[in-house]
Amino acid sequence: MLHLRLIVPADRTEEAVRLLEATTGTAHLAVVPGAARDPAGDLVLCDVAREAADGLLRDLRGLGIDETGSIALENIDLSLSRRAEKAEDDAPGEGADAVLWEQLTDATHEDSTLTVAYVALLAVATMLAACGVMLDNAILIVGAMAVGPEFGPLAGISTALVRRAPRLVGRSLTALLVGFAAAMLLTSAFAWLLDGLGLFTYAMIEADRPNTAFIYQPDWMSFVVAFLAGIAGTLSLTSAKSGLLIGVAISVTTVPAAANAAVALSYGDYGQTWGSVLQLLANLGGIVLAGTLTLLVAKVLWALQRRYGAPGAVRPKPRS
Repeated sequence: MLHLRLIVPADRTEEAVRLLEATTGTAHLAVVPGAARDPAGDLVLCDVAREAADGLLRDLRGLGIDETGSIALENIDLSLSRRAEKAEDDAPGEGADAVLWEQLTDATHEDSTLTVAYVALLAVATMLAACGVMLDNAILIVGAMAVGPEFGPLAGISTALVRRAPRLVGRSLTALLVGFAAAMLLTSAFAWLLDGLGLFTYAMIEADRPNTAFIYQPDWMSFVVAFLAGIAGTLSLTSAKSGLLIGVAISVTTVPAAANAAVALSYGDYGQTWGSVLQLLANLGGIVLAGTLTLLVAKVLWALQRRYGAPGAVRPKPRS
């Protein structure tokens, strides 16, 4: 269940309350007249099943509540109520499969913003991957993959394409391109510094590296892995059962490929540089394509569920 909190102008409260009462999957409606000061209005509280929330949010925005008042939604960790159980049973579909498009757009908008912290984290991840590349250390490569924040802009591009939001596409592309360019530039400077200190050498970049050579040797399996990781990552963002992003992060070689390209370029090895760039592009493209297709399929399936899934036909969910 989700908790919905509205600030509604007094002259629109009755209309909003009627909408909440008519929405299948709502419970625990409460109205506190005149409780809101800024903006002035009534406080309306309600619990709603996750699978009914997206349509309800769309209808509330249709009433202009987001412009004249406020709409806030938050997760309920525990709800002990027979009315809540009935609301979840009545709402068509499963909460874990429901996509809250407003929440997804807001989350990807924040994660795809070009900030100092984002660039710093991506640069640190790339430098860490450079150490893994030069030492042929798979553990450092995995660590760098987990640290990299690049999935946010990638998810932002997929979300923007599905929602036809060109401004979010531009924001996400800016964060992705500027972030990787800055990270690779800083990593090249980092490689020159460590070369001057005698910690990196030309022999290290040219040596056989059985554990990390795949980073600059792209093939179709690189794209397949990135595609599957993109599906998993998108599902983790849209599903109530999230927590897969770390697994996604260590499945793709975006950051290590950028690191190897930067280090190889600093040593003049253009073969490895080009191979690493192709690896990077294959992974980025695979994730964006998978994320976009996953969101399109989810959108179609959920629309069919809402259209043909009558509440009476929904099988009651077992109590845990």
